[in-house]
Amino acid sequence: MRDHAPLMRRRAVLVGGLGVALGAACGCSNGGSNGAGSREGATATTSPAPPGPAGAPTTTPLPTASATLPTATPWRPGPGEVQPDVKLRAVELIEALGTWGPGGQGPAAARERVAALGLPPQLADQAGPLLPADAEAVVEVIDAQYGGILADSASVLVVCRQWSATGSAVTAGGTTVDVRLSAASPRWTVTALHPADPGPAAPQLPALAGRVLAEPRIVLPPAAVADLRSGSVHDSVLQAMLTLAGPYSFQVSVVRSGHPLNVFGTDRPSDHPAGRAFDTWQIDGHAVVDPATPRDLVEGFMRAAAAAGSYNVGGPLLPAGGATANQFFTDDTHHDHVHAGFLS
Repeated sequence: MRDHAPLMRRRAVLVGGLGVALGAACGCSNGGSNGAGSREGATATTSPAPPGPAGAPTTTPLPTASATLPTATPWRPGPGEVQPDVKLRAVELIEALGTWGPGGQGPAAARERVAALGLPPQLADQAGPLLPADAEAVVEVIDAQYGGILADSASVLVVCRQWSATGSAVTAGGTTVDVRLSAASPRWTVTALHPADPGPAAPQLPALAGRVLAEPRIVLPPAAVADLRSGSVHDSVLQAMLTLAGPYSFQVSVVRSGHPLNVFGTDRPSDHPAGRAFDTWQIDGHAVVDPATPRDLVEGFMRAAAAAGSYNVGGPLLPAGGATANQFFTDDTHHDHVHAGFLS
């Protein structure tokens, strides 16, 4: 089981400090789909289930030589994961791309780090915001969840924050990267990277978005904060988050950017890019993917999301009933998070 205490201790950084630099957390937009057979999507009525918990930290920090940058612990998959090495492959690439010591900046050095993993060096050219021009940097992966998992292809959404520094000036940021993989031996290979592209902040922060950002019981990663600041998230999503923050504290993985455009393995548009969905990877301090997490906690959260207006709630289990016949769904893609989609 992963120790989530360091993440919880840094929630002020996520909700506050990281928001300052999130406008820089942009990259190329996603193109593709997520989760075959998944019901996630504007007109979908099938089944998704959350990926495994954020991985259990090890005692070996990521290799930066800076005295000014935080120390990050590598993400490792915990129990309950579907195809854990697929997620690990994606995470190892993001950690390698976004972490370097003095002299390790720049595209050429990034290509060398990718090649050292046995992956195509040109993937570094798709890293976008993970490669700031600073002299050193460190990435911390918050969560890795499936955007889709099939027999021979997958989308892993790697949610991270990043600190970079030149001299004593430290910049806090982060992004979410849709990492595309295909089956290979002995390990899956990465075929493409799609960093989040939240867009610029709105001239005026929408009132509901401001309330969500100020709510300490809702923890948002960098790309999701930027999504809210852009004004592109529907009020139905924001109001549902605030409603759920009454009985629960929870950590969101993905809102709009950094998610595949289509439901993976289909041509159906996903609700996420339209700003009409959000995914939750942790509830009351428990990772959804963790088998030790009480199932009644996850089911209660799913039912509460439906009661808050979601027409399409997916997770690692299938609650009975629902306002509509297909309101709830489950599948391998959603074994590690709870998806809540909205019609408007």
